[in-house]
Amino acid sequence: MSDSWRHAGRFLGRWAPVLAVGGGMIAAGPPEGLSANAWWFAAVFTATIVGFLSRPLPMGPMVLIGLVTLLLAGAYGDGSKAVEGMLSGYSDATVWLVASAFLLSGTVVRTGFGRRIALLLIRSLGRTTLGLGYAIAGSELLLGPIIPSNTARGGAVMAPIVNALALALGASPGGERRQTGGYLMLCGAHANLIAAAMFFTGMAANPQLGVFARDVFDVQWDWPTWLWGSWPMGLVSFALLPLVIYKLHRPDLTHSPAARQEAVDELREMGPWNTPQIALGVLLLAMVVAWAFEPWHGVYSAGIALTGIAVILILKIDRWQDFTGDRAAWDAIIWLGGLVGIAKYLKSEGVIGWFADLMKEQVVGLHGVVAAVALALIYFFSMYAFSMLTGHIVAMGAAFFVVAKAADSPPLLIVAMISYFSNLCGCLTNYSTGPVVIYSGFDYVTTRRWFAVGFGVAMFHLVVWLGVGLPYWKLLGWW
Repeated sequence: MSDSWRHAGRFLGRWAPVLAVGGGMIAAGPPEGLSANAWWFAAVFTATIVGFLSRPLPMGPMVLIGLVTLLLAGAYGDGSKAVEGMLSGYSDATVWLVASAFLLSGTVVRTGFGRRIALLLIRSLGRTTLGLGYAIAGSELLLGPIIPSNTARGGAVMAPIVNALALALGASPGGERRQTGGYLMLCGAHANLIAAAMFFTGMAANPQLGVFARDVFDVQWDWPTWLWGSWPMGLVSFALLPLVIYKLHRPDLTHSPAARQEAVDELREMGPWNTPQIALGVLLLAMVVAWAFEPWHGVYSAGIALTGIAVILILKIDRWQDFTGDRAAWDAIIWLGGLVGIAKYLKSEGVIGWFADLMKEQVVGLHGVVAAVALALIYFFSMYAFSMLTGHIVAMGAAFFVVAKAADSPPLLIVAMISYFSNLCGCLTNYSTGPVVIYSGFDYVTTRRWFAVGFGVAMFHLVVWLGVGLPYWKLLGWW
């Protein structure tokens, strides 16, 4: 078979599920209780999610095609009002919070601020291999709220440092001290996910859960509320994770003076703190405080993030050319803004309400709290079927909220569990999110071993986040 035929076969194979799902739903017609217009939104939204999984195109273009399909089908009406409807999601504050998060992440990386923080911790804690594990976890904890993208934080800042530490210890994927290198990689990957779970801006798609919570439950799920519900479990997780992984994947080298010396040498090479790094550190600290005290001053998280970017440009800590060249930020605007807009129409056209009524029959008789925990566990382990955290959230987050609402589950309880589990569930596989793929790609840990350790870490997360979380959330009055 020629290359062109193989290429055509792959092309059709990836588009076939999208066309089959979307076309099949339209051909079947709307069910009782929904208008034809509402069904168009449901069909295109579902087909777009399928496209996230089959990947005929990246997420941004898939969402753009979905928007254009709805426009040409007349789902938004006609004239300029239709185009305004199609673009309505791009005015949502959450979309700009995510875009701002990516832009801020780039500045933290380009100035060397994030790298310096990580190296300082390694210099302080890196006398033993276990200490290196805690240094990696501590770096993620400190960088989590100020690098609002787990991919930028894990992939651009931490993964290169962790790999350099492994090499400094004499570890190699196919030779000596592979266990030690594997321990460091596992600490980096799993600590990244805890930081993503702990902070509203710890992962780019987290704010989307705030949109779902608002649309389904009409509850406010913002930066301070997220942290208020996560900080005890997050701190416990960070305190225990390096030790848990130490037991699950014991390194063959317990002392690590060479790695500490590597950090010392790199810090010496970086030189003293420079003016942009100091200014950025002060600004980021001010932004974290402003995010935490949002209920008191009333400026939404996105406004704080955009103000921070303006200050960065005024002080010339970073360049506008670098911001405009950040493809991840502008890609996020396209796919997230489009999805937010479609989600608004799913609610206004009655699709979410219809689905909730349909699900009531499936959860009759279940206590609301029991249903919430059961749904959260199903959601957690369904991550095995997904290749990215964002796709998992977009595909299943709102649906699980709707089912929980039908079961009369306490809104804040189910929102909290789904939100935190949306990140923690990435521990299950070596393909769940960008940083995990990078750490796994260093090849210190076999796929089979990664899955085994991941399942052990999953049990650890469930013990901590349910065992500590449920009583704590009860104390908060969330159930």
